[in-house]
Amino acid sequence: MSGTQRGTGTPGPMLAQPLRPPTPGRALAHIGLFLLGALVAVAGTLVQAAWFPGGLLLALAGAVGVFLGGAYATRSRGGAMAPAAGWIVTVILLTTSRPEGDFLFGAGGGSYLFLFGGMALAVICATLGAGRQPRLGSARLGK
Repeated sequence: MSGTQRGTGTPGPMLAQPLRPPTPGRALAHIGLFLLGALVAVAGTLVQAAWFPGGLLLALAGAVGVFLGGAYATRSRGGAMAPAAGWIVTVILLTTSRPEGDFLFGAGGGSYLFLFGGMALAVICATLGAGRQPRLGSARLGK
Protein backbone atom coordinates (compact mmCIF):
# COMPACT_ATOMS: atom_id res chain seq x y z
CA MET A 1 0.00 0.00 0.00
CA SER A 2 3.06 2.25 0.07
CA GLY A 3 1.98 4.76 2.72
CA THR A 4 -1.63 5.44 1.71
CA GLN A 5 -4.81 4.38 3.40
CA ARG A 6 -6.83 1.76 1.55
CA GLY A 7 -7.54 3.39 -1.77
CA THR A 8 -8.18 6.90 -0.39
CA GLY A 9 -4.88 8.37 -1.55
CA THR A 10 -4.26 10.00 1.85
CA PRO A 11 -1.11 9.19 3.82
CA GLY A 12 -1.31 6.43 6.42
CA PRO A 13 -0.51 6.72 10.12
CA MET A 14 2.51 8.79 11.12
CA LEU A 15 4.32 5.78 12.53
CA ALA A 16 4.09 4.12 9.12
CA GLN A 17 5.77 7.05 7.39
CA PRO A 18 9.49 6.80 6.57
CA LEU A 19 11.90 8.75 8.76
CA ARG A 20 13.44 11.84 7.23
CA PRO A 21 16.40 13.80 8.53
CA PRO A 22 15.49 17.16 10.06
CA THR A 23 15.80 20.26 7.95
CA PRO A 24 18.82 22.47 8.67
CA GLY A 25 16.56 25.14 10.18
CA ARG A 26 14.91 22.69 12.56
CA ALA A 27 18.29 21.23 13.59
CA LEU A 28 19.62 24.73 14.24
CA ALA A 29 16.50 25.58 16.26
CA HIS A 30 16.97 22.50 18.45
CA ILE A 31 20.64 23.32 19.02
CA GLY A 32 19.67 26.86 19.99
CA LEU A 33 16.98 25.54 22.34
CA PHE A 34 19.51 23.17 23.93
CA LEU A 35 21.84 26.10 24.62
CA LEU A 36 18.95 28.23 25.89
CA GLY A 37 18.00 25.43 28.29
CA ALA A 38 21.60 25.35 29.54
CA LEU A 39 21.56 29.13 30.04
CA VAL A 40 18.29 28.98 31.98
CA ALA A 41 19.76 26.21 34.16
CA VAL A 42 22.77 28.35 35.08
CA ALA A 43 20.57 31.37 35.81
CA GLY A 44 18.13 29.24 37.81
CA THR A 45 20.96 27.74 39.83
CA LEU A 46 22.09 31.18 40.90
CA VAL A 47 18.61 32.60 41.52
CA GLN A 48 17.05 29.68 43.41
CA ALA A 49 19.52 29.92 46.28
CA ALA A 50 19.59 33.72 46.43
CA TRP A 51 15.91 34.35 47.27
CA PHE A 52 14.73 31.06 48.65
CA PRO A 53 11.03 30.65 48.15
CA GLY A 54 10.59 33.26 45.44
CA GLY A 55 13.84 32.47 43.65
CA LEU A 56 13.03 28.78 43.50
CA LEU A 57 9.62 29.46 42.00
CA LEU A 58 11.11 31.97 39.57
CA ALA A 59 13.79 29.50 38.45
CA LEU A 60 11.28 26.70 37.93
CA ALA A 61 8.86 29.02 36.11
CA GLY A 62 11.67 30.10 33.80
CA ALA A 63 12.51 26.48 33.06
CA VAL A 64 8.88 25.64 32.30
CA GLY A 65 8.65 28.69 30.06
CA VAL A 66 11.64 27.55 28.02
CA PHE A 67 10.39 23.97 27.79
CA LEU A 68 6.87 24.86 26.68
CA GLY A 69 8.07 27.76 24.55
CA GLY A 70 10.34 25.41 22.63
CA ALA A 71 7.47 22.98 22.12
CA TYR A 72 5.15 25.65 20.78
CA ALA A 73 7.83 27.35 18.68
CA THR A 74 8.75 24.16 16.85
CA ARG A 75 5.25 22.62 17.05
CA SER A 76 6.73 19.36 18.26
CA ARG A 77 7.63 17.55 21.45
CA GLY A 78 11.25 17.61 20.34
CA GLY A 79 11.13 21.37 20.85
CA ALA A 80 10.45 20.74 24.55
CA MET A 81 12.99 17.95 24.82
CA ALA A 82 15.91 19.99 23.46
CA PRO A 83 15.90 22.69 26.19
CA ALA A 84 15.01 20.04 28.79
CA ALA A 85 18.09 18.05 27.81
CA GLY A 86 20.26 21.18 27.97
CA TRP A 87 18.78 22.07 31.36
CA ILE A 88 19.27 18.59 32.84
CA VAL A 89 22.82 18.17 31.54
CA THR A 90 23.84 21.59 32.85
CA VAL A 91 22.27 21.11 36.29
CA ILE A 92 23.89 17.69 36.68
CA LEU A 93 27.26 19.15 35.71
CA LEU A 94 26.79 22.02 38.19
CA THR A 95 26.10 19.66 41.09
CA THR A 96 29.66 18.36 41.12
CA SER A 97 32.09 20.09 43.40
CA ARG A 98 35.38 21.44 42.16
CA PRO A 99 38.80 20.37 43.51
CA GLU A 100 39.05 23.72 45.31
CA GLY A 101 35.93 22.87 47.28
CA ASP A 102 33.65 25.33 45.49
CA PHE A 103 30.13 24.30 44.57
CA LEU A 104 26.93 25.97 43.39
CA PHE A 105 24.38 23.74 45.09
CA GLY A 106 24.09 23.62 48.84
CA ALA A 107 22.79 20.62 50.76
CA GLY A 108 19.49 22.33 51.56
CA GLY A 109 16.01 21.33 50.54
CA GLY A 110 15.70 24.17 48.03
CA SER A 111 18.51 22.77 45.91
CA TYR A 112 16.91 19.34 45.82
CA LEU A 113 13.54 20.86 44.99
CA PHE A 114 15.15 22.75 42.11
CA LEU A 115 16.97 19.67 40.86
CA PHE A 116 14.19 17.08 41.08
CA GLY A 117 11.32 19.52 40.53
CA GLY A 118 12.95 20.81 37.37
CA MET A 119 13.49 17.29 36.08
CA ALA A 120 9.87 16.38 36.78
CA LEU A 121 8.67 19.55 35.06
CA ALA A 122 10.90 18.80 32.07
CA VAL A 123 9.29 15.39 31.68
CA ILE A 124 5.80 16.85 32.11
CA CYS A 125 6.40 19.59 29.54
CA ALA A 126 7.97 17.18 27.05
CA THR A 127 5.00 14.84 27.44
CA LEU A 128 2.27 17.47 27.32
CA GLY A 129 4.00 19.78 24.85
CA ALA A 130 2.55 20.58 21.47
CA GLY A 131 2.50 17.30 19.62
CA ARG A 132 1.79 16.87 15.94
CA GLN A 133 -1.77 17.55 15.00
CA PRO A 134 -3.46 16.08 11.94
CA ARG A 135 -3.76 18.46 9.02
CA LEU A 136 -7.21 17.33 8.00
CA GLY A 137 -9.97 19.80 7.38
CA SER A 138 -12.53 17.89 9.40
CA ALA A 139 -12.60 18.05 13.18
CA ARG A 140 -13.07 14.28 13.33
CA LEU A 141 -10.27 11.93 12.41
CA GLY A 142 -10.92 9.59 9.53
CA LYS A 143 -13.42 11.84 7.75
